[in-house]
Amino acid sequence: MNIRTCLILLFLIPSFWLSGAELKEEAEAALRKGSTFFHSINSHGGYVYNVTPDLSLRWGEGPKDADTVEVQPPGTPAVGLSFLRAYQATGDKQALDAAKDAAYALIRGQNKYGGWDHTINFEDLSNETVSFDDNQSQSAVSFLMALDQEIDDRRLRTGTKRAVDMMISTQLDNGGWPHKYPEQGNYHDYATFNDGGINDCIRVMIEAYQYYGDDEAIEKSLRKVARFMMISQLPPPQPGWAQQYNEFLQPAWARTFEPASVCPSATIKNIDTLIDLYLALGDDTLLEPIPDSLRWLRDIRMENGKWARFVEIGTNKALYYDRGRIRVDSVAELHPERSTGYGYETNIEPQLNAGSKRYESALKLGHSELRKVENPELTKDETTKRLKQLSGTVKNIIDSQESSGAWITRNDRFKTKMPEGVRWNGQYSVMDRISSSVFNRNVATLCEYIELSNQLNAR
Repeated sequence: MNIRTCLILLFLIPSFWLSGAELKEEAEAALRKGSTFFHSINSHGGYVYNVTPDLSLRWGEGPKDADTVEVQPPGTPAVGLSFLRAYQATGDKQALDAAKDAAYALIRGQNKYGGWDHTINFEDLSNETVSFDDNQSQSAVSFLMALDQEIDDRRLRTGTKRAVDMMISTQLDNGGWPHKYPEQGNYHDYATFNDGGINDCIRVMIEAYQYYGDDEAIEKSLRKVARFMMISQLPPPQPGWAQQYNEFLQPAWARTFEPASVCPSATIKNIDTLIDLYLALGDDTLLEPIPDSLRWLRDIRMENGKWARFVEIGTNKALYYDRGRIRVDSVAELHPERSTGYGYETNIEPQLNAGSKRYESALKLGHSELRKVENPELTKDETTKRLKQLSGTVKNIIDSQESSGAWITRNDRFKTKMPEGVRWNGQYSVMDRISSSVFNRNVATLCEYIELSNQLNAR
């Protein structure tokens, strides 16, 4: 081939491929550098939500000392999953070692039941509470199971089995999961959908079913909670779900601003979870509660276009409660601690539209075909398009990275943690912080770009 021919062929190659190959190399370098740096700021192998650039302050649900790490996302399990994905995308052994360290931190912090509270204090491992609030224990189990599929490690295998066994042993007789375990003698004992508690438990058990499909106890647990999803739906004319249920399967009060009521946000999550269970178990009856719930959700939309978090049983009126079970007539009358960030009114229209579409697809396609549709293999053109969509974000991630490998959020604004017994009243703090959530998000984007680039090159 002569020089003239080479020049013509070079001219014909789209500039995207040249810049794309270079960008992939830069993305891999940024991922390695970012993972190495983030691993360097671990504590006992684990992570909190934020640290200051000089590492003098560590922050999770409030300030944390050097011996305390967060289990709740975006803490240790979420960071561990990011390291695992970085290894899977690039083969970087250092990222795998970082994932192992995070797993070992969680295993060391497992309590006697095999679960976790929202933090681990390595100087005091006496905490014996299993929390299913805010994806705490669930995220840890998910991460351990995922890593267990990747490596052969006896310590990991033992810890993972303990965690899966914990999920089964803590399941309530009615099929749901409590807010916390063991029994606390209060609302923490109730079957709880609030903050996706049961939904995340179901997600974990579906993952376990996919990983360890020959385990009868796992399948039995899934079928037990599938029944719970059916029987906990409230009857017409309000065929939704409550945030929490007492031992008599009645909607119940939790905290003094969380009344017994029907909850639209829990209902739309449960519609999605029912379809997830349908895909896992292939049981058509799991779709039966959905159409009534969809109709009810459309009917109770408020005049401002939003949905109330709490809907009064029997009237469909919005409920607003401050601490002390003090009922008021609107969000504006609530104390700032309650009205800011709690979501008494939300827009669930995107989730409602997505849930309706997914339900219709389930009816039309069946579970086998829907599973294929929801996990498609991108065509060459679709992969190319997605790479182009990601390229700008990838460049920004690379450009924003410090020479150390850190991604620093400048002038980060967040709610001030108030002293014990003092209610938050609108105070915010501002400082530069290195964020686990930013790290996890950047890793996910870089990995997707690298993975898609590898797939395209392999075609």
